[in-house]
Amino acid sequence: QVQLVESGGGLVQAGGSLRLACAASGRTFSSYAMGWFRQAPGKEREFVARISRSGGSTYYTDSVKGRFTISRDDAKNTVYLQMNSLKPEDTAVYYCAADPRNYYSDYRVIAQYDYWGQGTQVTVSS
Repeated sequence: QVQLVESGGGLVQAGGSLRLACAASGRTFSSYAMGWFRQAPGKEREFVARISRSGGSTYYTDSVKGRFTISRDDAKNTVYLQMNSLKPEDTAVYYCAADPRNYYSDYRVIAQYDYWGQGTQVTVSS
């Protein structure tokens, strides 16, 4: 089992940047693929990005490609989401999630991830 704690959210103007961090407990962090999701008010939680266990593969939803970068530091048990060129439509609560499986049918679905953090608010003003 792993516990996840997000940080780094806040209020930023459009065009600005934020870096989210997700710190994981436990000694098996490197055995999890990690994902970031977000949920805007009145909307369903949606996939944002994923990084494989090795860090060698990354995946993004189309709306953030070229603006967001997911990375991991296994020595620090931490996954990051660097968010640049932020837009008001990026406003949401951002969640990190851990996937313990060594396979996936659809990495974009919530059910693929067994462990979730509590979320961190990102607000982008226009």
